[in-house]
Amino acid sequence: MKPRVLVAGIGNIFLGDDGFGVEVIKELEHVKLPDWVQIADYGISGMHLAYDLLGGYDTTILIDAAPRGEAPGTIYLLEADVEELSQSSMQPDAHGMQPDAVFRLLRMLGGDAGRVLVVGCEPASTDGGIGLSAAVEAAVPEAVRVVVELAWGTSPHLLSASRS
Repeated sequence: MKPRVLVAGIGNIFLGDDGFGVEVIKELEHVKLPDWVQIADYGISGMHLAYDLLGGYDTTILIDAAPRGEAPGTIYLLEADVEELSQSSMQPDAHGMQPDAVFRLLRMLGGDAGRVLVVGCEPASTDGGIGLSAAVEAAVPEAVRVVVELAWGTSPHLLSASRS
């Protein structure tokens, strides 16, 4: 059986570069991916993501704005420590997208997201407003390339040893 992969775009399109994950998913809709890969735009709906993850996936790839102090538009590939995230004290919010709350809810429901990777992009601004900054918009094709390589099993070297 082939691995099952969920590629989840997350973020709030009304907060500038926070909509990065949503924009990458829009581009991935025009790319050939293996049959075992499902892509979805979850926006800020953490509850929806948690329930979908109950279906069981071998790998979950989250695409999101990820501030880490680098130049805007920098793409990161990180492996999340789901055990640590699911131990968070943050309570699930049906109208929010806090990854720690999503994984805590998933664990409470008996689900497993499998290996969790984050394709993140350094935002320039997450102030109110629709549309990505020029630097983050220019990074969308690179994020698409990384996701496609991960989906086809030619995953690039993890760019950071740290866990998110």
